[in-house]
Amino acid sequence: MDWTALSVSLKLAVATCLLLVPFGLWLGRLLARGGFRGKPFCEALVALPLVMPPTVLGFYLMLSFGADAPVGAVWQRLTGGGLTFTFSGILLASLVANLPFAVQPIQRAFETIPANLREAAWCSGLSPWQTFRRIELPLVWPGVVSALALTFAHTLGEFGVILMVGGAIDGETRTLAIAIYDRVQAFDEQGAAIMSAMLLLVSFLTIGVVYGLAGHRRWRHV
Repeated sequence: MDWTALSVSLKLAVATCLLLVPFGLWLGRLLARGGFRGKPFCEALVALPLVMPPTVLGFYLMLSFGADAPVGAVWQRLTGGGLTFTFSGILLASLVANLPFAVQPIQRAFETIPANLREAAWCSGLSPWQTFRRIELPLVWPGVVSALALTFAHTLGEFGVILMVGGAIDGETRTLAIAIYDRVQAFDEQGAAIMSAMLLLVSFLTIGVVYGLAGHRRWRHV
């Protein structure tokens, strides 16, 4: 069992969730409520990682993260280091690859809230922030939980994008999915099977715990 690769995978999944799900909450609400021009193109951009092959997405991100590219150059000026073949690089790549998993469940949840419910809250004297915190957020909680679970599980299993951007540096960018691939390439089927089972177990337990917490919260509000 490659515990170092597992720790990198878990670290990447947790960091992706912490950064992306709050952003997905904001963007999902904006897309659900907004009728602005260009909304279909914005939604298409969010959904694009779902239909792009991971290696293609990883290739374009690798080019964008290079020292001569705008994103890579800005990062290097700010931090003094590069993005490719670093944990920061695979984290940024993970944020892009998981964008639809964080945004779409939350957007669908916000779309189920009737507009007159917000208007009633405003007429009752609640501010927009109070309406969001006390009315909207409890109603969209199942969507937030779904976004959290999907983002975490997808990050654990991500392979192509991470490999293209970060390679397989032990302790830095070599995730468990990449370690499984390496074991298969080395004809170590037993090692690959053990790590695959571990990845399956962690993903299953994570989703089960998150959905269990969501169900407990719904029960408390009945």
